[in-house]
Amino acid sequence: MIVSTTSHLQGKEIDRYIGVVSGEAIMGANVVRDFLAGITDIIGGRSGAYESKLAEGREIALREMQDKAMKLGANAVIGVDLDFETVQNGMMLCVATGTAVVYK
Repeated sequence: MIVSTTSHLQGKEIDRYIGVVSGEAIMGANVVRDFLAGITDIIGGRSGAYESKLAEGREIALREMQDKAMKLGANAVIGVDLDFETVQNGMMLCVATGTAVVYK
């Protein structure tokens, strides 16, 4: 399956637009990760613990979106957008949305 942030697929003709599909992932942060991220914030640098959690959420959301598109008969998802939010109690939310299409 092709997944693209663009609204078209170079060299491919879109035959049918199926509709909007989405995938969501809510990831909990734990006390140890929060503590290590706090230390990183104090001394500077990147928080590997949070970066890996964000990457995990992104992969889950994209996979769920693709699964939904395939169930609808799509062979591509275009116009993909990723949104990351922090929700209550340190929970992180990642949402992937796009348009499921069939290309020739």
